[in-house]
Amino acid sequence: MKKRVLCLMAGLLAAMVLTGCGKKEEPVAVAPAPAQAIVIGLDDNFPPMGFRDDKNELVGFDIDLAKEAGKRLGATVSFKPIDWNAKEAELNGNRIDVLWNGLTITEERKARILFTKPYLENRQIIVVTEKSPITTKAQLSGAVVGVQDGSSAVDAIQKDEATAKSIKELKKFGDNVTALMDLSAGRLDALVVDEIVGRYYTGKKPGEYRVLEENFGTEDYGVGTRKSDTELLSKLDKALDDMKADGTAAKISTQWFGKDIVKK
Repeated sequence: MKKRVLCLMAGLLAAMVLTGCGKKEEPVAVAPAPAQAIVIGLDDNFPPMGFRDDKNELVGFDIDLAKEAGKRLGATVSFKPIDWNAKEAELNGNRIDVLWNGLTITEERKARILFTKPYLENRQIIVVTEKSPITTKAQLSGAVVGVQDGSSAVDAIQKDEATAKSIKELKKFGDNVTALMDLSAGRLDALVVDEIVGRYYTGKKPGEYRVLEENFGTEDYGVGTRKSDTELLSKLDKALDDMKADGTAAKISTQWFGKDIVKK
């Protein structure tokens, strides 16, 4: 009798094992990886690179370029207006991830941040009023010259030691709009500004301003990241290269400048 019970129990156990083996396991749902979030720091009063339109929305060449790069990286992109004079502190303090807003590549900045390959070429031009007697750089001697604080215009002037020493005062502004207002009002004799920005503003008021033939040198724009973000830098470089190759960058440039001025 005991033997018969043991055999019966063994049979039941075998059946349970076979039933368990034959049952298909339900697939475990895997949550999609969260999209990378990239916070871009910018001066929101720097047209046509990045500025606010009549609806107070951020628009501009760099804005469109950054949004397209974000799509290609599968990342969510947001924009954070910052004090441009404190841009590197904002970046290295992890309050933003990228500097993308007409950022000039300089050797001094290279010591503190990483840059993508250049995507635009720029010059530091000298803007005066149409009625100004100033026609040459030498005539800035004894003049009050305006610049945006923290911009590469400051460095460009300082590199030209002879001109820098001859200037009566280098007056720094938080943005170029205020500087142009002071120029029109006669509180400045000249303004040194990025060509792309300067020509955008002066083109809106024909007959009011004049750009001198001489300038303070040519420079390149690049996107800035932290020194530790080499992977992000590599991805941004690839995205920019792809956008140049497939014509997307040229299309965005034409929308803002009327032609393709992207540096290949």
